[in-house]
Amino acid sequence: MAGPWSADRLSSQSGPRAEHPPVPLLVPAETGRHRASGQIQDTADRMSPILQPFTLGDLTLKNRVVMAPLTRSRSSTEGVPPDFAVDYYAQRANAGLIISEATNISPQAVGYAYTPGIWSAAQVEAWKPVTAGVHANGGLIFLQLWHTGRISHPDVQPDGQLPVAPSALKPEGTAFTQSGMQPHVTPRALETDEIPGIVEDYRRAAENAKRAGFDGVEIHSANNYLLEQFVRDSTNHRTDQYGGSIENRLRFPLAVVKAVTEVWGGGHRVGIRLSPATTEPGKTPLDSDPKATFGAYVEALNAFGLLYVHTIEGVTQQTRDVPDSVDFGQIRKRFQGAYIGNNQYTLELAEKDLADGRADLFSFGRPYIANPDLVQRLETGAPLAEAPKQYWYGGGANGYSDWPGMNGPVAIKR
Repeated sequence: MAGPWSADRLSSQSGPRAEHPPVPLLVPAETGRHRASGQIQDTADRMSPILQPFTLGDLTLKNRVVMAPLTRSRSSTEGVPPDFAVDYYAQRANAGLIISEATNISPQAVGYAYTPGIWSAAQVEAWKPVTAGVHANGGLIFLQLWHTGRISHPDVQPDGQLPVAPSALKPEGTAFTQSGMQPHVTPRALETDEIPGIVEDYRRAAENAKRAGFDGVEIHSANNYLLEQFVRDSTNHRTDQYGGSIENRLRFPLAVVKAVTEVWGGGHRVGIRLSPATTEPGKTPLDSDPKATFGAYVEALNAFGLLYVHTIEGVTQQTRDVPDSVDFGQIRKRFQGAYIGNNQYTLELAEKDLADGRADLFSFGRPYIANPDLVQRLETGAPLAEAPKQYWYGGGANGYSDWPGMNGPVAIKR
């Protein structure tokens, strides 16, 4: 889930809700076909290769299941994760790898209310028990580094300033603010001399992620946020060294990758997320030549020795359909690290793509909201719960860290 970028995906309540148990919809496990809802099928009669251990660089994963980044908007107005985030993440440590919810690298990076940050000491201290909880339960967790760029609003920006972007192009849709959904505005185009400062924001965020105990970081260069806004020629109309040619449009994102990998001593604990086919948020047009642009991007990324590339195959939250102009197979073939597939995966589809050599790992997002014991459910063929949308974004522990497992509350080590 990229974030609450449209009103029909967000509860009308942005603050705490009345505390009552969430009522999940139980979906029976199915075998041999995909469900329209995008839920995951059962292969209980055998141990699926998806559920077997996998070596990712110098990390040993319990399985090939990755918990995808899930924006849940439970943090404070200062971007500090809540205490109950410890339970939320620890309960889901059954995944081979957890990628945290998208986390703002600076106050300017914020695009949605109640989302966490990694720029302040208070934020770092709040993340420490989260990473410790995941580790105590045998899990691994990476932090996703995020700058939303134009997908923001003055109401969530410092001093009510305009959001920043490569170019002053207004996205469609609405932004989630503390006062509700607000129409997006026309952003301010960044001055050339401001861009190195944002690179340093990424560097500091990567340093803070290490201090907070994360096992690595994922650079969010997807979902039409700031880095992808620079990559695509549909959102980058600059005429300086950061716009125009593919080489120029990649200059800023690659500077970010360089800074982050320097912090982590190379790319062995750094991944990146890409989404050449999605138009959301913002009803953002695709690049005019995605194969050339993202092919060049992946080739350039290889120089940094990144651990993995994490792709969104299709349109975020909507479809796995991909236009002819986008070739995920090309990205898989060209990239020298591991490949994580994402977007409406089922266990059956993951098994097929693994057998066909299309991906190494598979990330699941929405199924993890109401199924903290997702891996165990996949292994046994137990029904999956579906979280009603009013619990996706905003509120407190209710509908967040209080979902039961298939045998009752999920026990965690502390």
